[in-house]
Amino acid sequence: MSRRSLGSRLRLALLGVPLVLLAFAALLAWWWVERPLELAGDSAELSIEAGATPREVAQAWVDAGVRTSPRLLYSWFRWSGQARRIRAGSYEIDRGTSPRRLLAKLVQGDETLEQVRFIEGWTLRQLRAALAQAPALKPASAGMDEATLMAALGAAGQAAEGRFFPDTYAYSRGVSDLTVLRRAHRAMDQRLAAAWADRAPDTPLKSAEEALILASIVEKETGQAADRGLVAGVFANRLRVGMPLQTDPTVIYGLGPAFDGNLRKRDLLADTPYNTYTRAGLPPTPIALPGMASLRAAVRPEPTRALYFVARGDGSSAFSQTLAEHNRAVNQYQRGR
Repeated sequence: MSRRSLGSRLRLALLGVPLVLLAFAALLAWWWVERPLELAGDSAELSIEAGATPREVAQAWVDAGVRTSPRLLYSWFRWSGQARRIRAGSYEIDRGTSPRRLLAKLVQGDETLEQVRFIEGWTLRQLRAALAQAPALKPASAGMDEATLMAALGAAGQAAEGRFFPDTYAYSRGVSDLTVLRRAHRAMDQRLAAAWADRAPDTPLKSAEEALILASIVEKETGQAADRGLVAGVFANRLRVGMPLQTDPTVIYGLGPAFDGNLRKRDLLADTPYNTYTRAGLPPTPIALPGMASLRAAVRPEPTRALYFVARGDGSSAFSQTLAEHNRAVNQYQRGR
């Protein structure tokens, strides 16, 4: 074999060494990216703030219990080409999560979300109690009175009662309860506007605010969904003829915490801004959270000539056109005569 041939083979062999090392490094990197990360516990949680850098995110995961090198994790973020697509949010990973799956979560915004539900017919007091018990929610509004709360939501001067749409709201762990309230307030504004735009031409209501107040009363007075339109129709008829609404839920709301569950005759006679037995027209504010069905019923009630209704005891109501018919229904369903 000539010296030239031997030299060529040696050079080729030496050139092949870096290629083998490169292939080995690539295989090692692939193995690490696909291998489950070791965690300090059964899971690891992290809330990523807006503006956090990929390097800070990598370090934060290690601080949260991911047992790996923050430099290695950051290098993977950069090498993937998706480091700048990592989204802020609340995340949780469990055992078996690989670096590839972790990054996919961060890029897709696959957050771990909590939920809080506001129920139709709830008062503001009940809503705020639910917020206080909601998991992983910062209680930013806890010390605020109603006026301060509404100012913080950008609705200064607006009554807080009834202004939040009843629904289930998902949120990222660690966010402020004002974030949830803002969404619920905006949702009510949108649904109220949609309902008011679709109001009946002959509605006795003068504004969307009056529609919200009436809808809250309908919500509290309706035992069965099938009766909702007729309940709203009775109240619309009373408003048209100037007859007091005479609805117990408004009186109860006016009593506030003093109400012990038993509505007495003296309560019906005690004048408050919410006593619709002693005062004509609508109360000054809503008395509860109305759902969409009650909003629609308030602005487009079912046509009826009824002026009265009474609970039958099974959730439904009996409707009457005259006081004599109503008294008979009261005797039958309330007094058992």
